Amino acid sequence: MRQRDNDYAKARRLRRKMTLPEVLLWREVRRRAGGVKFRRQHAVEKYVIDFYCAEAKLGIEVDGIVHNMGDQPQHDEKRDAVIAGHGIGILRIPAKDVLLSPIEMAEAVVAACRDRMGC
Repeated sequence: MRQRDNDYAKARRLRRKMTLPEVLLWREVRRRAGGVKFRRQHAVEKYVIDFYCAEAKLGIEVDGIVHNMGDQPQHDEKRDAVIAGHGIGILRIPAKDVLLSPIEMAEAVVAACRDRMGC
């Protein structure tokens, strides 16, 4: 199996196993998108972005506490650099913020996409 096929298979698996903050944000983003289109679990090389707006070239990552531990911050920097090499920006949102206010976070995501699209 080619690597690209593996990446897509991984993305499909992750769509079925979204975390609670991801589920909440996905539900609210879809309700508030107003014509802005999003994908879930979008593969970029060996990495998978939680949500992706192709028109804005913006990836959205919902980060749990683990992203602040150990070598995870360095891993995230490397990952973001690879993704940026494809012209994609990354918006990181703490999972706790999504849990506290999924509507507000969804509105911020849609606004960030609209800003990048020049709307």
